[in-house]
Amino acid sequence: MKNLEALNIFTRVAEMKSFTQAAESLGIQKGRVSTVVRELERDLGATLLHRTTRTVQLTEDGRAFYSRARDLLSEAEELHSMFTDAGMALRGRLRVDMPAVLAQSVVIPALPQLLEAHPELEIELSSTDRRVDLVLEGFDCVVRLGPIVDDTLIARPLGHLRMINAASPAYLARFGVPNTTNDLLRQGHRMVYYMRNFGAKPDGWEYPTDDGYKSLMLPGAIRVNSVPAYHDAGLAGLGLIQGGYSSLLPHIKRGALIEVLPDLRPEPLTASFVVAHRRNLSQRVRAFMNWTEEILKPYFD
Repeated sequence: MKNLEALNIFTRVAEMKSFTQAAESLGIQKGRVSTVVRELERDLGATLLHRTTRTVQLTEDGRAFYSRARDLLSEAEELHSMFTDAGMALRGRLRVDMPAVLAQSVVIPALPQLLEAHPELEIELSSTDRRVDLVLEGFDCVVRLGPIVDDTLIARPLGHLRMINAASPAYLARFGVPNTTNDLLRQGHRMVYYMRNFGAKPDGWEYPTDDGYKSLMLPGAIRVNSVPAYHDAGLAGLGLIQGGYSSLLPHIKRGALIEVLPDLRPEPLTASFVVAHRRNLSQRVRAFMNWTEEILKPYFD
């Protein structure tokens, strides 16, 4: 391996799936990028990238090499910053994924303050409802809600996000304001169902009891498979919804939604900061983790 520059160029091409975009992001000529990657493949004796006229994809050898290259770059950064003042500005690129509603309602509104303090920090923020592959998709870290089912990942719990029950004013004017679970049945309430897979059995309306949390099946006119659509259905008056306080608060503040059954809130949702392994905990990742935990604190139970 001649130097870390080759690793940096290769990983950027792999992540952007484009020699041109990689060159632009690095501020170098496209020809330089192509030459470095070609020389790297020649030195390794392996083809790392499938090149077509439309895109660039990692080969099987490329995927394995990409994973180790990211490790080495992370370790090099850690070594370089061993004696760096912890209060100094962060620099470089950070690739993050998190649920869309969390990004929209909490993280993005707070980002100007972070980037003002660290003007040389670049953030690539992916906001989806799917479970991304940290290694194959090149993410430094992700914020996940709910249980971590992959025991190969390193997860740090950030806290428990408050969940609430809500409905639109128009819906409540039609069905009434419930005060108990009996009211949900007596007043003929219905709920919007959120389902990752439409073929699965719906979870029902969650509420606390002395023995934990139970579920009450209510009629539902609509089922959706994305959180934004779930919120939109509640805003449209299609039924009661249960969602994160952080994401529903803007709608409640402007009167588009009203919290109901405040004493019967659903179980709080665990928020976790996840990396592929501890070697991914660069100075940038640690700083972003601490910052994320701080801005989420007002929404924790």
